[in-house]
Amino acid sequence: MSKRKNDSIGEGIEMKMKKFAVAAAIAMMGMSLMACGGKKTAESAAESKAEGAASVKTVSAGKLIMATNAEFPPYEYHEGNEIKGIDVEICRAVAEKLGLELQIEDVAFDAIIPEVASGKADLAAAGMTVTEDRKQNMDFSDTYATSIQLILVQENSSIAGKEDLSGKKIGVQLGTTSDLFSTEDFGEDSVVRYSKSMEAVQALTQGKIDAVIVDSQTAKEFVNEVKGIKALDSSYSDEAYAIGVKKGNTELLNAVNAALAELKSEGKLDEIAAKYTKTE
Repeated sequence: MSKRKNDSIGEGIEMKMKKFAVAAAIAMMGMSLMACGGKKTAESAAESKAEGAASVKTVSAGKLIMATNAEFPPYEYHEGNEIKGIDVEICRAVAEKLGLELQIEDVAFDAIIPEVASGKADLAAAGMTVTEDRKQNMDFSDTYATSIQLILVQENSSIAGKEDLSGKKIGVQLGTTSDLFSTEDFGEDSVVRYSKSMEAVQALTQGKIDAVIVDSQTAKEFVNEVKGIKALDSSYSDEAYAIGVKKGNTELLNAVNAALAELKSEGKLDEIAAKYTKTE
């Protein structure tokens, strides 16, 4: 083989090695950029959460305290040592959007508004209907769920609708809209108040009262669990549920509304509701 040919082969090998080195360098740069991009994305997400947490003042730094009454399945209820339900998951998702940790305070229903108004809790979520009376003590978020109130009676009851409740004993949970509306409609003497909806249902099965008024999803839970009762086909009232915050706390209210809007656009609100509600 001639020297010229050897030189030509050597030059070819050298050229290939240079091309390989350039390609390797480009690949390494690409990987470095991807790593930096991934790092920046993670950092951006962390910064976004940090900014969300920093943008609203809460009762306890880094936490979002939710006042509720865990006696209202499927919105909030006890399962072992945990409190679960639609409201719990929605508020946890809101807290995550704000870069905060959800903390749940389980109190009597009629103590929820005072907890928020006094600054012991950041927000109220308990299948809470927006009413003019409540709006005097709290500001409410956009609606995140709608519901109807149903009438529960014994299976052999002659009560067929709302108009048949006149002169009857009506069981309700203290401080709920069932309490407010039935008192307005039928008077103080007709309404029997209980700390928990289940206590009212137990009184119904024992014949101590004639009917119970409760949210439709909760009514379905009770009908499935308790023998001898039924829900009437006609509704008692229509309602819209929202999250309550301390009156005048527009910063938190706006943050909650923004989080709810995102959760709605992402389909998360429907996903949470579907997880806990049963279609018949």
